[in-house]
Amino acid sequence: AAQQPRCDLMAAFALPLPITVISEMMGVPEKDRTRFHHYMDRFLHSASHADLRGQLGQLANAFGLHRFLKGLIAQHVQHPQDDLTTALVQAEEQGDKLSQDELVGMLLLLLLAGHETTVNLIGNGMLALLEHSDQFEKLKAHPELLDSAIEEMLRFTNPVQQIAERFTLEEVNFGGQILPKGSTIIVGIASANRDERVFGNTADQFDITRKPNPHIAFGFGIHYCLGAPLARLEAQIAFRALLQRSPNMRLAVEPRQLEWRGNVALRGLKALPVVWS
Repeated sequence: AAQQPRCDLMAAFALPLPITVISEMMGVPEKDRTRFHHYMDRFLHSASHADLRGQLGQLANAFGLHRFLKGLIAQHVQHPQDDLTTALVQAEEQGDKLSQDELVGMLLLLLLAGHETTVNLIGNGMLALLEHSDQFEKLKAHPELLDSAIEEMLRFTNPVQQIAERFTLEEVNFGGQILPKGSTIIVGIASANRDERVFGNTADQFDITRKPNPHIAFGFGIHYCLGAPLARLEAQIAFRALLQRSPNMRLAVEPRQLEWRGNVALRGLKALPVVWS
């Protein structure tokens, strides 16, 4: 990609890096990775459409994704490897092993969460730097701020906007609002990450030196993201490479021309056209 004067950073870099890493960790053969991403992309896209056509597309894609994951499990049963899928297939606790349905569910979670959110972190984070030139210049002058910058990217750009629904098991009084038993609760962590009561009057500002930065981009408590250390490590590697190799990167289009993917829970760009220098 760096050999071209202009490229789409999402397709050329933000997507290939995380998908390669999680595929190698999970033992997805290289020849199947494009198909895997196609299923995952369709899964997220169709999930955002409530009309009949969207529902039918989601159903068809779900069947294809299920077949793909069952095939991946079968490959690792027949040919064990040194990867996470084999570890899950062989995992045993007092004679009890994961059922195929449990394995499919676990692989779906790990493969989806293991790459999609990091794709958005790299894309959204780079856009934040390009739109805030003062912060970009500060990071280039002080690369030791990279870890702090990534935490601020997580807070400010919110690669994940909302997390899995919660359900009230009984009537709940929340902030003076009565939530009946059986209510569905949508938890907006993107809103929490801009809470003025936590981040003061700079909640809507992008500040790579922010300390402390108690964001909840990875959730909180027992539901804290399993892949948080991996996402942080990938982001460190990705942004260090971009800063070193493309310090003069700039947007190739006006920010208003950028398009966002149509998914409520995940916030990510369709494309990020950039000029390297």
